Amino acid sequence: MRRGEHGGIFFRLLALLVVLALLAFLYILRHPLMRLAGQLWVVNEPAVQADVILVLGDDNYAGDRAAHAAELYRAGLAPQVVASGRLLRPYAGIAEMIEHDLESHGVPAASIVKFSHRAANTREEAEALGGLVASRGWRRVLVVTSDYHARRARFIFDHVFPPGVIVRVSAAHDTEFDPSHWWETRLGQKLLLNEVLGYVVARWELRHRSPAAAGATLLFSMSLPACS
Repeated sequence: MRRGEHGGIFFRLLALLVVLALLAFLYILRHPLMRLAGQLWVVNEPAVQADVILVLGDDNYAGDRAAHAAELYRAGLAPQVVASGRLLRPYAGIAEMIEHDLESHGVPAASIVKFSHRAANTREEAEALGGLVASRGWRRVLVVTSDYHARRARFIFDHVFPPGVIVRVSAAHDTEFDPSHWWETRLGQKLLLNEVLGYVVARWELRHRSPAAAGATLLFSMSLPACS
């Protein structure tokens, strides 16, 4: 065997061992890394006073978004709550379900604005809600969605909502998603991976749109602030 061939085999073997060692290292740290990914995906900033609370549709089975919105309402953060949801039939849809959940958590019917639409995704729902907000003259809105969905909602609302509207997105803790153990259940895997893919798609679809003009801000919340 020539010396050059011998050296080439040695370096290829060394490279293979390095790759195997790296894979073994990642395998050992897979749980901490996935836990960190789930925790970093969820945003957490305080909510503030607003003109209205917007509950995004497609809530989970437990109605966690509606429950969190009702908590914000009872804390006096806004006088009205919009139950947003897509139509499932010409005469009924998710908005009616969220409306029912809000009432069951103590939000008076007179304070609920039912908003049915045909939006197929978060971007279309944000555009529809932007029209509602503009028509009502609301200047400060608090958007409620699930914690795993908040990051994508932040990006979308920042790019499609009317300029001059101050927006905060309050992330409801979702009982079907545990950011510290999301990979241990099939549903947790589906929720996070779908969100990551949806976020990438949203960035691609809105790549030519600039964020809202000066005066429109977008911040996030997951915790309920103390009331003075």
